[in-house]
Amino acid sequence: MAALSLTCKQCNASLKSVKEAQDHGEATGHSQFEESTEPVLNLQCTVCGKPCRNQTEKDMHSRHTGHLEFQNKTDEATAIHTESEMQQASEAMREALKGDSAASAAVSDMDVDAALEMVPAAVSTELRQQLEDMGFSANKATRALHFCGQESLEAAVTWLAQHEEDAGLDEPLLIPKTQPKKKLTPEEAAQAAEDLRKKIKAKNQKEEAELEKLREKERIRSGKELLEAKRKEDDLKLKRNLEMRRIEKEEEQRARDRIRVKLEEDRRARRRKMGLPEEMTEEEKAQEAAAAAQKAEAAKKKGSFVTVKPVSVAEKLRAKLVEIKKSHPDNSAGVTTCFQTMQKYLANIYKDPSQDKFRNIRLSNPAFQQRVGAFAGSIEALELCGFKKSADGDSLSMSQQDAQPEVLTIAGSELNNALNNPFFGML
Repeated sequence: MAALSLTCKQCNASLKSVKEAQDHGEATGHSQFEESTEPVLNLQCTVCGKPCRNQTEKDMHSRHTGHLEFQNKTDEATAIHTESEMQQASEAMREALKGDSAASAAVSDMDVDAALEMVPAAVSTELRQQLEDMGFSANKATRALHFCGQESLEAAVTWLAQHEEDAGLDEPLLIPKTQPKKKLTPEEAAQAAEDLRKKIKAKNQKEEAELEKLREKERIRSGKELLEAKRKEDDLKLKRNLEMRRIEKEEEQRARDRIRVKLEEDRRARRRKMGLPEEMTEEEKAQEAAAAAQKAEAAKKKGSFVTVKPVSVAEKLRAKLVEIKKSHPDNSAGVTTCFQTMQKYLANIYKDPSQDKFRNIRLSNPAFQQRVGAFAGSIEALELCGFKKSADGDSLSMSQQDAQPEVLTIAGSELNNALNNPFFGML
């Protein structure tokens, strides 16, 4: 009766094919199998078609899926053609182990020995003819040349002298067309199969390790691309914010200009109603200037620190310095020079606020443009410290009244922090 399954002699597991036996051997290390006429139990779920090989597997499937109906298809099992399947498995192993001569030889040793065909030994025709001319028969000459390795005529003559008493010396020499292979014992075959299984497993592990390295490289590359995309997105966002701030400032300036024009028109209209000329007389201008001076003097007496709140200036200046640093991530040396130059400006004013040259900066100066003006946000930072841009936009200036020591000290401290703190702007 034909075999319907294979049984592992070490754990009694029932297997439906040689392929399953191979997989079982790789998983458990078992290598002893025998054919069986008992079919493998096959309980197939009528809902999803999953085959179950025992009652335990059936119960677990029912518990996990809720499927309760199964059809017994054990009787539909087909015969196992062990020899042909083993041949296919051997070919598959040989294909998988291309380049590994030792493993290929082990697979070949497990094959059935081919039938041997005996053929006459092939030797050098020239050397054989010389031996025949010396009086030796063709069979003796062929035998001598074959066993001495066809090294030379002298070696062949020496071999004949040593074996002149051998029986059958003058008989034709026949040798196998293909060298016979040593037939393995069952124990040797099992050991060869185990060695082969280990080699295949080692090869699979090596390939998996290489694939894992490739996957890790791909993950690193993807991570770098994501970080670069995030950096570009942050740069674009920062540029959009800067542009929005610029537009807002321009709009505020236009609104102030419109209010100023409207106030001027209202003033002219009031003077017309009062029967006065639209333009103020010199006496009126002098009176208005005197009133403004008295108002300024009163504010100064009330407190010279009312105009600027140092804490607010510190927060705004720190935010502006962080913005400058993040806007130029690839030019840290230039940012450092920018901060050092601004710090020098403020230090000079703090030491001698009466010097006009310290309190005035020409924006078109090439040195200023290279060191400070080239960095977006630097002029706004100087304005936070007390500088004001001229009407023509060509210079920055700070009045002696605006050169407040407390503000200059706080600004210098923030610049010093930006220069010496390695974590400045990273949070």
